[in-house]
Formats: sequence, C-alpha cells, structure tokens
Amino acid sequence: MFPLTEENKHVAQLLLSTGTCPRCIFRFCGVDFHAPYKLPYKELLNELQKFLETEKDELILEVPNPPLKKIRLQDLEDGIDGNDNLSQNGEGSVSVIEDGSVNSNLNICNVCLGILQEFCEKEFIKKVCQKVEASGFEFTNLVFSVSFPPQLSVREYAAWLLVKQEMGKQSLSLGRNDIVQLKEAYKWITHPLFSEELGVPIDGKSLFEVSVVFAHPETVEDCHFLRAICPDCFKPAKNKQSVFTRMAVMKALNKIKEEDFRKQFPCPPNSPKAVCTVLEIECAHGAVFVAGRYNKYSRNLPQTPWIIDGERKLESSVEELISDHLLTTFKAESFNFSSSGREDVDVRTLGNGRPFALELVNPHRVHFTSQEIKELQQKINNSSNKIQVRDLQLVTREAIGHMKEGEEEKTKTYSALIWTNKAIQKKDIDFLNDVKDLKIDQKTPLRVLHRRPLAVRTRIIHSMETRYVDEHHFRLYLKTQAGTSSSL
Repeated sequence: MFPLTEENKHVAQLLLSTGTCPRCIFRFCGVDFHAPYKLPYKELLNELQKFLETEKDELILEVPNPPLKKIRLQDLEDGIDGNDNLSQNGEGSVSVIEDGSVNSNLNICNVCLGILQEFCEKEFIKKVCQKVEASGFEFTNLVFSVSFPPQLSVREYAAWLLVKQEMGKQSLSLGRNDIVQLKEAYKWITHPLFSEELGVPIDGKSLFEVSVVFAHPETVEDCHFLRAICPDCFKPAKNKQSVFTRMAVMKALNKIKEEDFRKQFPCPPNSPKAVCTVLEIECAHGAVFVAGRYNKYSRNLPQTPWIIDGERKLESSVEELISDHLLTTFKAESFNFSSSGREDVDVRTLGNGRPFALELVNPHRVHFTSQEIKELQQKINNSSNKIQVRDLQLVTREAIGHMKEGEEEKTKTYSALIWTNKAIQKKDIDFLNDVKDLKIDQKTPLRVLHRRPLAVRTRIIHSMETRYVDEHHFRLYLKTQAGTSSSL
C-alpha cells in the first residue's frame, strides 16, 4: 500500500518537481514505517508518479487559466521563496502533460545527493560486503555506521523551508523534527540487506563495526556561508581536518534566522550533477582484554621495555614475553599492557604472581575456547624460563578497572639479608619488631627518572620482623605500602 495520502499530494508534487527523490519525499511527509523505503528505487519512482497522476480538472496547482500542453511548474507558482527559478541549473523541472501525469527528468536528489538512491540498492551493499569478507575479521554480528557530508543538513534545511512555506498557505505546519532523519531512513533500508548478505544480525552493541564515509566535492561549499553568519559555531579543533563538521553545521542551522538563510542559499536547493562518492569503507573490531597473573624469576628483566634516550638497556621484558604471543594469536594491530603495580628490574615476583592485563587493539580473531586459552598460556610458559603465566583468561574492560582500583592500598612484603660491621646479639635487633606504620619520605628512584618527575612521596612501612642469623647477619622482613621502593 502506497504510504502517502491526499494530504501529502501537494508537498510530494512540489518536492518531486524541485528535484527530490521519492525516499526523501517520504521523509518530508513523515512516513516513519520502514516498508516503503525498502522498495527498489525504480519501483518507488513509478509508484510515486502514478500517485501524482490527476485528471485535467483536478490539477493540484491552482492557476488562473487552463495549463498549456507542457508547462514548467515554476511558471505556475508565483515566486516561491523569492527565487526566480526552482532549480538554478534547470535540472529539477517537472512537466505537467495534458493528461495530468508528472514526467520527471531528474536523476540525482537535490536533498540527499544520491544517498537514498543508488547507495541503498543491493549492488552497492554487495560491494561493501565484499570488502567486509575480505578484511579477515572474525565476527558474529556487526554495527553499521555511516558518515554523510555535512552539507546534506544545509540542503535538508532549505527543502524544509520550502515545504514549510507551502504548507503554511494551507494553514498546516511542519517542524524540523517531523522530518524522518536521513540516517534513520538509510539504516531502515540497508540493515536488512547487510544481514541477508553477511548472514549475521545488526547489533548496536557489537564490537565489530563496518563504517562507510561519503563525500560530495561538488557541493562542499554549501556550508561556507554559515561561517560568516555564525562564526562562533565553527572553531578549529586539533583532531578535525575541517571546521565544517556535522555538529558545527547543525549548531549554526539552529542559530541562524530563516530570512538570513533564504538570502544566502536557494530554497529549494540546486540539483547536483553527480552523486556522492564513497571516501572509505572501513572495518574495525573493538578491543578485547586478556588478563592473568605472572611470576618473574629473573633478576635481570624489567617489567616493560627499558629504553632510555632511544637506547635499549635490556633485550627483553615481561611485557614483551607475554604480548608477543597474544598479538600473533589474536591478529591484533597493537596492544596496551597494564598491571597491578610493578617490580624493579632486579626483583623477582613469586607467590601467586602479579595481576596483569593486555588490551588488544583491533583484533581480527576474537573467539577462543577455554582449551585454546590454556594452550596459549602453555605456549607462553614454554617460551621462556624467566616468567610463568597463570589464570590466563578473556575479561571485560570493567574487570581491568577493578584490577587498577586500590593499588595504593595494597601491601608488599620484602625480605632482606643484612650484614653489620659491628657484632650484634639478638636483643640488639628486637626493637625493630615493635615498629608499626613508620612513615618515610621516598624520592623518585634514579632508575625511573627518565620517565617520572623527581618528587618526594610519603610511603608507609606497616611492620618489621627480624630473624637473627649470626653476630654479623640478620634477616629483616618488611610489610610496606604499595609503591615503596626496594632501594631503601
């Protein structure tokens, strides 16, 4: 069933005559159910033309004399929006034939610039899907995102002003929010096609994203007049190549007066000569996180690569011994290593091990069985006798946050064998057992001055325990606040 009613007929004929495609006409008529948008474009155009057919004595446009055999629509209207022509390049004309039918010679929509035309058809979707399948990513669902040229917002605003004026003549109103958003209509059409072609559902929470970026060089200057009228809306940003972002344009359109807009931009907008171009089709997978615990048995191994002034001090690190295997297995582009605290290069990490996590950026492989994770852990452990990994597992981003929480509240235990020049007895060291929560001022250790500022930080030695060995040796056990250096 065709979605437009007699109420929509005047607006539909007006928009079609000025170069607007059927799907954009649906948007301006407030058609908010999906089915009509999904019809093939040619079928839509034919249905719309049939809908607009009228008897000679029932022409929608009111003219003082009967229409000629072939007459331009703008000749019938009296200076719409103060423009002499509905379309400056003449491509938006519609002929009213003596039988009352509408004959459109327009190819490219003056509002969406072709987005809701050929870029909604199965041929284009298949091309995108071929790129996705060739990317090598592993996925069971996806989120599809599109980026449209910002000038589309300007063109939609211009068409809205045209329709708003015409509806006002009939004591009707059309708010900007009454128009179905271009991106919404595009997704209504393309999502089912993507799901059918790739065999997976579209899921807004999916970590796998397929993005398409459109551009339209021919009309790139459509937005420029807004900067002169609303300069505060267009401020340079470090991460933006152009000040004419969609958000900046929308901000300006919300601010500009309608009469100022009409003076600067044609209403309706001109018909373009070419459709949008596809700048890029990209696939990306959100990061996955792998966590576990490591033990370090070497006294000549830093936690992270030890590089000072571009010179590597030691050949490897805990981070590299673990990450090399994970990076290869997950086919990730890069990684970020984090841990709950750190140890000095010459300090071993024993006991249950230190918690660590790796964020694997843009991984191409993401699905593993528990057995495969165990085999990966074993592979890491077999590759070196300097470290061992345990409890390796896939975790969420939130779990990483929990690992980092409370680092400063954790405690560390040190054991030191102390030699004294003067001969001692057991009673000489017993007083140390009574020391509790001793505060010390700790300067930034020399070994990390290349990456941390020189500062004095307060640390707490919670308790001490001594064990007498002989008259020149005793063992001292320290329980300290996390972050207390072992170089005391």
